[in-house]
Amino acid sequence: MAGRKLVLMSTVITLAGYAAHASDGAYPSDPASLATGEELAQIHCATCHAVGTEDVSAQPGAPAFRDLSKLYPLESLEEPLAEGIVTGHENMPEVAFEADDIDAFLGYLTLIQSR
Repeated sequence: MAGRKLVLMSTVITLAGYAAHASDGAYPSDPASLATGEELAQIHCATCHAVGTEDVSAQPGAPAFRDLSKLYPLESLEEPLAEGIVTGHENMPEVAFEADDIDAFLGYLTLIQSR
C-alpha cells in the first residue's frame, strides 16, 4: 500500500507541472488534491476505464478518462458524481462522491485530458 501511494504521489507531482496549463482554475490543482482524485479514479473506475494518460480501458467501449472532455464538458459530471452516477449497463456500479472528492476527482480529470 505504501508503494502504491508513493507511485501515485510521484505521478501526480510529475503531472502537477502541467496543472496550470490543463486546468481552467475551477478545480484544485495542488498535488494533494490531484493525488486524491487519481486515487478515487483508481479505486472506483480503473476496473473498466483507462484512468491515466496512456493506459487502455479494460472494458471495451469504456471511454478513457483522458478523452472525456472531447465527449462533454467535465463540469457536467459534478451533479451526477454527487447524486450517484447510474448508467444503462448493468456492470457499472453506482458511484457517489462527497463534495471535496468531486473537486479532487474533476481536478485530476482536468489535468489528464488529452489535447
